Amino acid sequence: MDNFKEKRVMKTSYLLKRFLPYYRPYLNILVFDLFCASLTTVAALSLPLIVRLITGTAAESPNDLTSKLILMAGLAYIILRIIETVANYYMQSIGHIMGAKIETDMRRDLFSHIQKMSLEFYNNTKVGHIMSRITSDLSDVTEFAHHGPEELFVATITIGVSFAILSTINLKLTVIIFAFLPFMLFFSRKLHKRMRAGFKRQRVQLGHINSSVEDSLLGIRVVKSFANENLEIDKFALGNDEFLSIKKDVYYTMAQFHSVIRIFDGIMYIVVVVLGAFYVKDGLITVADYMAYLLYVASLLTAIRRIVQFLEQFQRGMTGIERFIEILDTKVDIEDKVDAIDLKDVKGEIRFEHVDFGYKDGSDVLKDFNLSISAGENVALVGPSGGGKTTISNLMQRFYEIDSGKISIDNYSIQDIKLNSLRNNIGVVQQDVYLFSGSVFDNIEYGNPGASHKEIIQAAKLAGAHDFISELTHGYESYVGERGVKLSGGQKQRISIARVFLKNPQILILDEATSALDNENEKLVQDSLEALAKNRTTITIAHRLTTIKNASRIIVLTAEGIEEIGSHQELMNKQGSYYELYRMYEDSN
Repeated sequence: MDNFKEKRVMKTSYLLKRFLPYYRPYLNILVFDLFCASLTTVAALSLPLIVRLITGTAAESPNDLTSKLILMAGLAYIILRIIETVANYYMQSIGHIMGAKIETDMRRDLFSHIQKMSLEFYNNTKVGHIMSRITSDLSDVTEFAHHGPEELFVATITIGVSFAILSTINLKLTVIIFAFLPFMLFFSRKLHKRMRAGFKRQRVQLGHINSSVEDSLLGIRVVKSFANENLEIDKFALGNDEFLSIKKDVYYTMAQFHSVIRIFDGIMYIVVVVLGAFYVKDGLITVADYMAYLLYVASLLTAIRRIVQFLEQFQRGMTGIERFIEILDTKVDIEDKVDAIDLKDVKGEIRFEHVDFGYKDGSDVLKDFNLSISAGENVALVGPSGGGKTTISNLMQRFYEIDSGKISIDNYSIQDIKLNSLRNNIGVVQQDVYLFSGSVFDNIEYGNPGASHKEIIQAAKLAGAHDFISELTHGYESYVGERGVKLSGGQKQRISIARVFLKNPQILILDEATSALDNENEKLVQDSLEALAKNRTTITIAHRLTTIKNASRIIVLTAEGIEEIGSHQELMNKQGSYYELYRMYEDSN
């Protein structure tokens, strides 16, 4: 499933309206780039005039064609070429850098936007598709952002100046030549739409390929353990072949597009050659004018070919911009209120009052849920899967919005608290530890970016991680590998605990924090967790019931809601649901 409306077609005018503001910080560069483009155009258009001057003088007044005139004409053209070279250097360097900066700004905005999206968004969107939009979709924007204004400006000057000069030579012939342009635009526009659709299908399929690669590589251990390498190769081949099929269709359309332009190009040129020759024969224009006319028509057709090449680039750029805007137009469904507050002097009192919540797939998880947790209390949530234990953790951090009711911390509704402030005061230790690619030091520092080396070592000591970190080859600078593959489960868990120690939140959520560990590592990690939980409001979600025996209250959650509440001993004496769960756990161990 994907959040984006792939079939939605945005108007080019709307896309340009959204894109043009990205030029604002670089307006000075853009203006000078266009000035340089005009200089290169003047240099290109000067040659026919120089040729016309020399040939006209030679034909009408041979004695006036002196060495001085020839050398002056040559010198003038050399000067113009030098100016053109300098201007072209600016366009190719600074102009391209401007395009790259615009692409960078767009990528920054895109990444910032997706960072604000809720977990619901990520549940329904493949990461490979997001990666495709952040990287490859914007790669064509650099060329488009640079060449777009430039090519249109040059083409406008070239066509305008050519029409003006050609009209002074022979208006009738000029009108005949320019009469072909509307027909050329008519046929090319139809092919533009097909090209645009093809480029978008290409981008969508590339997103599918990225998702397939991501799934396969992240699950490479599972792939190898089931000896399913060939299955993955076959799955990839299907997507890859589909991508090839789409590219074939695009190239056929591009070939038709270029063929149509070449046909009109040839017709226009032969009309000039033949009709112009008849005009020379009949004395309607001079040989010098005829030569100049041919050269200007060549410049005109060159400008048209540049526009044609740019139109292909334009469609690629529009496709990238369209897919960029599709994400930016995806609404952020969880954000701060205008008057949201920062939590200060947090005590850690938590209340759920008549909370209703269900996921968008239609499943209700919590119905009229009520729970109060005192500041500094250690509460455990137990019960079968589907009872809402992890959901409660997610709702407290506003990863999802509740349907109705109220969740409060220290009597402040979490919807009235700034998201950063809310989440900075809640620390989570999960079963599935995620370590970022980098060093041990980097991963602990993530809990409090900018923390001192001393603070990080202290956090590691509190988490019982300092000793094993010191024994690593490079100590705290040791590389942990992709997702921490170079460390054991217990080591990764203790680093994640050190990260929370460094964060130092008043509210702590332990979500199945030891369920994936062996007995030896469980004991080490449990000691670290007990140290972490001291003097904090702690919610422990556990399947290993021996780890929560010391909780002040144990809450048994089922699909129907809270079934039992009490201490371990109280619930055992009651011999109800918790008693049965505990006996089952003991028997399985």
